[in-house]
Amino acid sequence: MINTNEPIIEFAINAVRQAASLAGDIQKEMVSVALTKDDRSPVTVADFSAQAVVGYLLGKKFPDAILVGEEQADVLRLPDERETLERVTDFVNREIPGVTPKLVCEYIDRGVDVPGENYWTLDPIDGTKGFLRGAQYACALAYVEDGIVQLGVLGCPNMNADLREDNGGSGSLLVAKRGSGSWITELRESQADHRYSPLAVSTRLEPEHARLMRSFESGHTDVSRVDLFQEELGGEAEPVRMDSQVKYALLAAGRGEIYLRLLSPGKMDYREKIWDQAAGSVIVEEAGGRVTDLDGNPLDFSQGRTLKKNRGICATNGILHEAALTALRKVNA
Repeated sequence: MINTNEPIIEFAINAVRQAASLAGDIQKEMVSVALTKDDRSPVTVADFSAQAVVGYLLGKKFPDAILVGEEQADVLRLPDERETLERVTDFVNREIPGVTPKLVCEYIDRGVDVPGENYWTLDPIDGTKGFLRGAQYACALAYVEDGIVQLGVLGCPNMNADLREDNGGSGSLLVAKRGSGSWITELRESQADHRYSPLAVSTRLEPEHARLMRSFESGHTDVSRVDLFQEELGGEAEPVRMDSQVKYALLAAGRGEIYLRLLSPGKMDYREKIWDQAAGSVIVEEAGGRVTDLDGNPLDFSQGRTLKKNRGICATNGILHEAALTALRKVNA
């Protein structure tokens, strides 16, 4: 059983619980069917609000800690964004009573740090398109030492702890510490009622039965090559389509076997951001899976704000990892 009373784990759980719950409130209040396709204001407000909350909590608990976050507050300080800053401040005030716009920007900007030997990394809203559709997204926080993720926490407001999609339900919180396994509980339950259940990856052995974790959006991946990859495996299983690092959650729980991040033809130089992979990768590994780049190399989180030395992502249940890498080589991923 993971020791949730350990200060670093307790902090990470509480920070993600507060940030993800606030993001869920913002999604419910700002995302509607009337939202125009190019209106990103709800996710913008949620991104900034969640990062401000985590930045504030980290400053209170570990004032000298480094935080590498996705957002920075420069844009909020522009005169044209005054209304957005006020909206963010109103939401953050629910978690930090009496907070001012100036302080909100300062809390957000805790995340502009440069990674050191030891640091935290945060993706306040992972899964922009899912958030805007009123669907799946995650708040992801991880702690890294010497280039290796030691602790990861995912807050998934619209995925219950039994891994059923349920918008506005109890949500789920996943936590993994290196050497202590992966665990899941409800996101919104009271502090006194936390019950953590262990996670374990699938034990499927046959490549042709592997379920691929696929995104709704093409983004930075090569969709046609994923199709070729599945053909190379002899794949028959229906893919599991899911937004964000929630795919890592499902992989860790045995709801799929393979998750790939291939390089898009027009973005062959793209390198993954550390906050997009850190929390989810350790959760899968501690559930018994394996996560590497497309060449089979371990992910190196010591290279700054990106995985500079790694190409793409290959995450599996472990059993099928070598088969996946072999198939990738054959399709020249």
